[in-house]
Amino acid sequence: MDSSDEEGEEYLFKVVIIGDSAVGKSNLLSRYARNEFNLHSKATIGVEFQTQSMEIDGKEVKAQIWDTAGQERFRAVTSAYYRGAVGALIVYDISRRTTFDSVTRWLQELDSHSETTVARMLIGNKSDLDNIRDVSVEEGVKLAEEEGLFFMETSALDSTNVQKAFEIVIREIYSNVSRKVLNSDSYKAELTVNRVSLVNNGAESKRHTSCCSR
Repeated sequence: MDSSDEEGEEYLFKVVIIGDSAVGKSNLLSRYARNEFNLHSKATIGVEFQTQSMEIDGKEVKAQIWDTAGQERFRAVTSAYYRGAVGALIVYDISRRTTFDSVTRWLQELDSHSETTVARMLIGNKSDLDNIRDVSVEEGVKLAEEEGLFFMETSALDSTNVQKAFEIVIREIYSNVSRKVLNSDSYKAELTVNRVSLVNNGAESKRHTSCCSR
């Protein structure tokens, strides 16, 4: 977090999107950031990110949202990008139960790499595929309640709940940071360090997109 005065205060938060390959992480990000959807997108290689801004309580809040590759062979590369994350969307495909079964593992990985409080939302993506649904809404709600997560079903294809999901997470991050116990000088210093790290990583990061999955 960087600020020159209270009115001009600016926040920069890192948010990661995680989940198995082909659950639609990249299209969720492109739908939110650019209102775009690519039906024929391929698997993301490595990591890429988009920065989005919104105003909360008169302050500019920027979210640097990182799209991490879901393939196992890239996990060693992407694990470093959990560092400094204060928000996470854990995504599964409602039409593929195996992706839902993987959520617990992704949560464990997130916990093992997290250094501070993380606002977490469970996303059941591809709600437009309700006719071939393999995971019920009730199952998603139950898992979210057990793990203390926000929950929402989305569709990157038709935009259902996409913006709402991201904004809930960003607002929760802001709420966490604004609480007295977290808004201490030491926590502000930690966010400032994270911001410098994010900016440096962003400048050095190369985006490899052989693409994204729906």
